[in-house]
Amino acid sequence: MILTVTPNPALDLTWHVDRLTLGETHRADAGAARAGGKGLNVARVAHAQGASVLAVSTAGGRAGVELAAELGASGVPHRLVPVVGATRQSIAIVDRELGDTTIVNERGVNPTDPEWAALLGEVVDALPGAQVLVISGSLPPGAPETLLPLLIGTARDAGVPVIVDTSGPALLLAADAGASVVKPNAAELVEATGLADPIEGARSLLERGVEMVLLSLGAEGMLAVTASEVLHARLDAPLAGNPTGAGDAGVAACAVLFADGIRDPETILRRATAWSAAAVLMPLAGEISDEWVALQQRLVVGPFIPTVREERL
Repeated sequence: MILTVTPNPALDLTWHVDRLTLGETHRADAGAARAGGKGLNVARVAHAQGASVLAVSTAGGRAGVELAAELGASGVPHRLVPVVGATRQSIAIVDRELGDTTIVNERGVNPTDPEWAALLGEVVDALPGAQVLVISGSLPPGAPETLLPLLIGTARDAGVPVIVDTSGPALLLAADAGASVVKPNAAELVEATGLADPIEGARSLLERGVEMVLLSLGAEGMLAVTASEVLHARLDAPLAGNPTGAGDAGVAACAVLFADGIRDPETILRRATAWSAAAVLMPLAGEISDEWVALQQRLVVGPFIPTVREERL
């Protein structure tokens, strides 16, 4: 079973407009609302692909009621800890003409210490049946620095590997606590490590104790960096679509393979890149296209060769 934890869930609201113009009024058809946050997206994708999952998160306020109702209707197995603070909202506006997506994320409200303890209790209860723990998404402002190390340490003590997708100082905390895999994107890696070179940044996380870094490069694909190799996977041609949730699909692929006992970096990289690409073809986060097998066959996999940009004089 894949156990996911979403420390800062969101009610995801998505609208599609013909063309987004700053400062103008837009009209759109009724938007879609669904339970979101990276960990819930991971659970949704893995569940749709036939994996056994359990999603643990929080819910509070009116948005929390909507999140709980939609998650219940989705059929994804879950446990939600009631909290006083309102669940945040995430707004995505998809520009049909350009194929771009503009996102506004509320920061979220920090649960109380007893509420965090209740979340940890749900994780502890579920760990005996888990093959992998995924902690995914941002932390609300004011979240205790001990949260990630405590979750990771508890899983490691139970013999359960941990995959973490987060950013900022939390990414370094996860690496120091012994996460098996971390999955930043290029900007998050620079922000956390202060290193502009992606390979140096990834290796700095390996030095902290991580086994593998999956590094999202957007349209340029993904890297898998371990102590012994650096592999790059990308499509033979770029895709147009909605990139929201692409990274979550990649994490779901990694988690499914980990749950099946597969740790080979190239196998994980191929599946993660294909599922990420397949997510771009879908209108909402938490879904991947059935075309992922064909996309995986289109992948170009090999050593990473950084793009050299010519400087203008």
